[in-house]
Amino acid sequence: MKVYTIGYAKRDISDLINILRKYGITLLVDVRRFPKSKYPEFEKENLKNILEKNGLKYVFLGENLGGFIKGGYKKYMETQKFKDGFKVLLNLIRKETVVLMCREKNVKYCHRRFIASLLENLGVEVIHII
Repeated sequence: MKVYTIGYAKRDISDLINILRKYGITLLVDVRRFPKSKYPEFEKENLKNILEKNGLKYVFLGENLGGFIKGGYKKYMETQKFKDGFKVLLNLIRKETVVLMCREKNVKYCHRRFIASLLENLGVEVIHII
């Protein structure tokens, strides 16, 4: 199994769509806790609609897998809420070519690095699109 990660910072929507197509991605999983943006095309509903118009699927898992967690993300990963979201993510990865998306372009500064590490520990190949 393989999964990709991407941050949308400093990208426009057409760049994002072109990148997803280049990698054969069929499903974008949004892991932002707060799916808002100063760029309207990256707000949850707008992004979902734009992706679907371009033949791509969208799933929001930010309620379970989103960052900005009081007490730290590593501790949050031990909760049932996180585990439930992670289980959904694994099922999606088995069925689709998935990219995890958040805002931060460099995964080193984003909570998706923790999700990626957990996936790698399970034998999933993780590719960070920079």
